[in-house]
Amino acid sequence: QRLKAAVHYTVGCLCQDVAEDKDMQFSKQTIAAISEITFRQCENFAKDLEMFARHAKRSTVTTEDVKLLARRSNSLLKYITQKSEELASSNMEQKEKKKKKKSSAAKGGRTSGEQAPAVTESEDSNMA
Repeated sequence: QRLKAAVHYTVGCLCQDVAEDKDMQFSKQTIAAISEITFRQCENFAKDLEMFARHAKRSTVTTEDVKLLARRSNSLLKYITQKSEELASSNMEQKEKKKKKKSSAAKGGRTSGEQAPAVTESEDSNMA
């Protein structure tokens, strides 16, 4: 119920912004209808994403599943792909910083025979 109310509130805010921009008004019934459609579509998206992951024999939804879901909307697919690449790039930069910190700490505190692991389990799980 709280999620549905949050969707309704957000749709109301968006409708208000559009109404001000286009100098028009939305009735409460129209906002309620848009909210209901939006909520149902999100439920369908969630089910589809779950099915895509299950079909690939995974229990986790990945960005590739989201891209597959958005495949019919070129602009949405382009946006999701761009954001996904930005996130991947940001994650790689953070990992490089961690590796540099670990290697500089390892030089000071380890003997010549010991080496720091290249990728930790938590870092590896971020790749998925």
